[in-house]
Amino acid sequence: MQRGGHRAAQASLEIALGVLARGQAFGIHPEGSRSRDGRIYRGRTGVAWLALASGAPVVPVAILGTDRIQPIGARLPRPGRVTVRFGAPLHFTQPESGSSGQVRRAITDEIMHAIRELSGQEPANHYNDLSN
Repeated sequence: MQRGGHRAAQASLEIALGVLARGQAFGIHPEGSRSRDGRIYRGRTGVAWLALASGAPVVPVAILGTDRIQPIGARLPRPGRVTVRFGAPLHFTQPESGSSGQVRRAITDEIMHAIRELSGQEPANHYNDLSN
């Protein structure tokens, strides 16, 4: 996703929606960037927007070991093992009440909780700083 603001992010989500509409899979990292300290950060709500707009299930995925394979700042990857854990698909529908922002936040938090359960990471409870 482009990190230039709402308009760029929404354009990327619209492209992803087209991928899902064709019955294809699309991967998204709700945190926005790799964790620099091993904690799991608050997810951004684009994943929830996609789930609601497409009706597609969300499969939570935890990827473990990337910090050893290619630490932040390293130019080349190192030999090592990466573990990928898949959770049960999560299905979401637009509820009858509640603001769309609150609904997207709740869905995103549920997805991040599922990823946290798979990864065993400590929650940071705030957004990842994308500027570093």
